[in-house]
Amino acid sequence: MIIQGRAWVLGDNVDTDQIVAGRYLSLTDPDELAEHCLEETRPEFRRTVQPGDIVVAGKNLGCGSSREHAVIALKATGISCLVAHSFARIFFRNAVNLGLPALTSPEAVAAIRDGDHVQIDLGSGELTNLTTSFRGDVPPLPQSIREIIAVGGLTAYVRRRLKEGRP
Repeated sequence: MIIQGRAWVLGDNVDTDQIVAGRYLSLTDPDELAEHCLEETRPEFRRTVQPGDIVVAGKNLGCGSSREHAVIALKATGISCLVAHSFARIFFRNAVNLGLPALTSPEAVAAIRDGDHVQIDLGSGELTNLTTSFRGDVPPLPQSIREIIAVGGLTAYVRRRLKEGRP
């Protein structure tokens, strides 16, 4: 699977409250959550994000509370992938469970600027900054995680396996 989009660069320690503020936790509709995604951190984000765009961040992306709202909101805006120096553990797992690729690459993060166009091959782990011609590697996602992402998340993956008679 190849992903291509414009980079939205965030800094270190972007917590889940910065992605979706706690006052919106009563919302359950992904589109409503998306309306408030990064509204205080990047006010222009919701108006200008395009389907396929990629969030690039520094260390510890998704720290803070372990709620899924942040990943749901990012995915509902059309974000196709997350690339970070590192992720908070539960945020990373929420991303996988909800079908949003999350890749770690300090080298790639250092080589991507806000607005650059980036292409990522999830199978091979090749990342290309199409704006600057930088090429680097991200650890390729294991086949099992690529399958979860391909069907839209862990729930859909488990349902499909059960329907096929596989545990």
